[in-house]
Amino acid sequence: MFRALVYSVNQAFKQLLRNRNMCTASIFSITSMLLILGLFFILIVNINLLAQTAQSQFDTIQLFLEDDIGEEAIYEMQNDIETVYGVKEVSYVDKEEALIIMKKRWGDNGYLLDGLESNPFPNSIEIKVENLEDADAVVSRVKGMNGIEDIKYYQSVVEKLLNITNFIQLSGMILIVILVIISIVIVANTVKLTVAAREKEISIMKYVGATNWFIRGPFFVEGIIIGIIGSTISVAVIHFFYKKIIEAFSTQAFVMFSIGLVPHDFLINHLVWIFISLGVGIGSLGSILSMRKFLDT
Repeated sequence: MFRALVYSVNQAFKQLLRNRNMCTASIFSITSMLLILGLFFILIVNINLLAQTAQSQFDTIQLFLEDDIGEEAIYEMQNDIETVYGVKEVSYVDKEEALIIMKKRWGDNGYLLDGLESNPFPNSIEIKVENLEDADAVVSRVKGMNGIEDIKYYQSVVEKLLNITNFIQLSGMILIVILVIISIVIVANTVKLTVAAREKEISIMKYVGATNWFIRGPFFVEGIIIGIIGSTISVAVIHFFYKKIIEAFSTQAFVMFSIGLVPHDFLINHLVWIFISLGVGIGSLGSILSMRKFLDT
C-alpha cells in the first residue's frame, strides 16, 4: 500500500513536469475560479453582516424629539406609545446618553466627539416592536404625535439589502457552477493528454494484472496536486488583498455606518478549507473522468 502511494506520487510529479503548459493552464483555471468565488464570498459575508446589523436595529424605531418639549410631555408620549398595538418596549434616551452610546460605538475613535462645542444629538424615544411586520403600523400611529422632529426607520433599506444579498448569492452560485464545470473539463483534458501518451504502458500494466486503482493512482494524485496548487495561490492572493482592504476601509466603515467588515482571520480561516476542498475535488474529479475511457470504468 505504501509503495503504491510512493509510486503514485513520484509518477504524478513526473507527469506534471512533462506537461507543464497544460498543467499551468489547469492551475490558472482553478485559481481564477477560486478567486471569483472568493470575491463573491467576501461580498456575501459582508453584505450579510450589514443586513443582520440593520435587521437587529430594525425592530427599534427612534423618535427624535424637539428640543423644547418638556419632561411631562415626554412622559405622556411614552404612555400613549405603550398602548399602540405591536409595541413591545418604550424607553427614553436623553442627548447626553446618546452621546455616550455613540462614543462606545466608535470605539478607539470615540475621542473625536470630545472636541464638539455642543451636544448635537437630540433627545429621543426608542420603540421596540413585537414583530418586524408591525413596524409600519406603529410608525403610522406615532408619526402624528406632537413634539416629534424626525423618525429613524430603515425598513426599506433592510429590504433592499436583503434583495441585493439574495441576488449576489444566486448570481454567485450560477457563476461558480459554470466555472467549476470549466475547471473540471480543463483538468480532465490535461490528465487525458498524459494518459494518451502512456496508453501502451497502461495496456501492459493491465495485461500483467495491475488493478485500475493502481493505474489510476498517479493521475489521481496529479489532479489533487493541481487542485492544491491552485487553491494555495488563490488563498494567498485573497489573504493579501483583503488584509489591505481591512486596513484601508474597516475603520472608515465603522465610523460612517457603525459597523465593521468581517474580520480578516475569520474570513481566511474559512476560505482555506473551502478552497482546498474545492481545488482537490475539481482536480481529482477531472482525473477520474479522464481515465474512464482507458480503464473502461
